[in-house]
Amino acid sequence: MTHPILSVAPMMGCTDRHFRYLLRLISPKALLYSEMITTGALLYNAPEAFLQHAQDEPVALQLGGSDPKALAACAVLAESFGYQEVNLNCGCPSDRVQTGGIGACLMATPEVVADCFRAMQAATALPITIKCRIGIDDHDSYDDFLGFIAPNYEAGCRLFVVHARAAILKGLSPKDNREIPPLKYDYVTRIQKDFPKAVFVLNGGLKTVEDVLAARAQVPSLMLGRAIYNDPWLLHRLDVALDQAHAIDPAAIIDQFRDYMQVQLAQGVRLKHMTRHLLGLYLGQPGARSYRRYLSEHMFEDDAGIEVFDRAITHRQTPNRTAPYDE
Repeated sequence: MTHPILSVAPMMGCTDRHFRYLLRLISPKALLYSEMITTGALLYNAPEAFLQHAQDEPVALQLGGSDPKALAACAVLAESFGYQEVNLNCGCPSDRVQTGGIGACLMATPEVVADCFRAMQAATALPITIKCRIGIDDHDSYDDFLGFIAPNYEAGCRLFVVHARAAILKGLSPKDNREIPPLKYDYVTRIQKDFPKAVFVLNGGLKTVEDVLAARAQVPSLMLGRAIYNDPWLLHRLDVALDQAHAIDPAAIIDQFRDYMQVQLAQGVRLKHMTRHLLGLYLGQPGARSYRRYLSEHMFEDDAGIEVFDRAITHRQTPNRTAPYDE
């Protein structure tokens, strides 16, 4: 199974259709993932509210669930809405997700996951993939990891996205779970050798171009999340470093996204749902703090329109010179 070299991780509250539209303007090749959407949300509500998207392909839908029939039905929906991949979340450690019996806690029952995989694969022509950790709690040996991968490989899964940390199911917040458990990249390189016909995408702890280039020497595909959310232009710098870049004009991209926001505003979308993804747009540049402060203070107003974004840019261009730059 082939897979793009670079992908952007599914992130709750981050990788919605608006942020993905921005990222697609920046990078034509990176695979983008949706936020995790539960099967219940799709099957008991209007699915278009969650699945509509525009001009962000290639894009994968990440599902949260543990019922094979429900997941199969949602995989069919994903295909009908033009997604290119369906990914099953077996890596999220949040308490709320665990309460629903989904996410990282599924790693304790690899056969259940395999049943889910088979049901989804039988229901759609789309590739079905799995995102997981290297283990949960103190079940984080390589043999534990192998015990999850092997039955799902036997079920037919040929692509696993691996956050190379264990998930601590009690006592750590999702944020702490992204930072405190030690990274074990060697598990991912080893499992790739043990299953050479599968693709293992390395996720976790990759924050810079240098991190990605070092990891690229060991694994075929890489996934970044928060680093790109906080600095969207990092995605282009990574494309350049990986020799898959095309020339971009940041000012033109910002203008294109402004046009997109105007269309969305006319359709009733609130400004805050789009501009909350733009706080890192000028990270490290003069005036970034003034831009970010103005946008943060005004985008939540009930009548906020495109002029709020325009004024924020004006504040960046004429910042308070007594304030330090946001380097």
